[in-house]
Amino acid sequence: MNRRTFIETSVATAVVTSLPVRSLAAEPHKIDKVGAQLYTVREMMKTDVPGTIAKVAAIGIKELEFAGYFDHSPKEIREMLDKDGVTAPSCHVSYDVLQNHLPEQIDASHQIGHTFIVCPMVDPKFRQSADDWKKVIELFNKTGETCKKAGIQFAYHNHWWEFEPDKALDGKFAYDYILESTDKNLVKFEMDLCWISVAGQDPVAYFKRYPGRFPLVHVKDMKVLPKVAPDQLAALNGKDLMKNMTSVGDGVIDWKRIFANSELGGIQHYIIENDFPQDAIASLTASYKYLSTVRF
Repeated sequence: MNRRTFIETSVATAVVTSLPVRSLAAEPHKIDKVGAQLYTVREMMKTDVPGTIAKVAAIGIKELEFAGYFDHSPKEIREMLDKDGVTAPSCHVSYDVLQNHLPEQIDASHQIGHTFIVCPMVDPKFRQSADDWKKVIELFNKTGETCKKAGIQFAYHNHWWEFEPDKALDGKFAYDYILESTDKNLVKFEMDLCWISVAGQDPVAYFKRYPGRFPLVHVKDMKVLPKVAPDQLAALNGKDLMKNMTSVGDGVIDWKRIFANSELGGIQHYIIENDFPQDAIASLTASYKYLSTVRF
């Protein structure tokens, strides 16, 4: 995203004086590189990883986020990316990887070119009590420190359930708890702008409260947003919600308002995702068209 300011200056004489600036015109912001979460094309990835990457790259998408490598080595993945002229700044890895396989993931990330390692969720079995949550925070901070030493940033990705009042946290939102309890330099956030909107929360409000904590965002849209209170979110059915997803710009989320506050949030990477597309390539294409042309 570029912010360019053009200043016109009139010089009155060649001696020593010049007139004040006459006008200040700022070009609208735009997204320079649109990314895609490859979970969107997971069914295609199961049978043809290089072909799928080539099809996504052909859309115009320049950045990819992995959710598994489908039995390909880091070296092979990097060769595919280089062949199609794309990069993979981030990847999603499970909570188990953070616990038991982080060194291997960091090594793979270096080979592929990831600069972010993202945990997409905390399994319910690891967040049943206040002590469980303390262990989550300890692991996140430790992971963030290890990644930082390796030149990689650790981040956490949200769903909607982090905005339910959590009994184990005395009614506090898990999202707020993680934000408040982790080291802001070691743990960043990949805000899923769709899921936070589904939960009835305002992304911009979080940008204001925690400026600079959100270097990545997931961009996906909904035809209709549910109107439920936070204590009713548990009743929502994830599969039904996913079926309500649509291409970015074709739904009801106010993208221009959110993107106008990108600098405040610290957004560096805009990553398209559709959890349940009828036609994954068509959905990515439509979303790319919107994001590559939207001005804010």
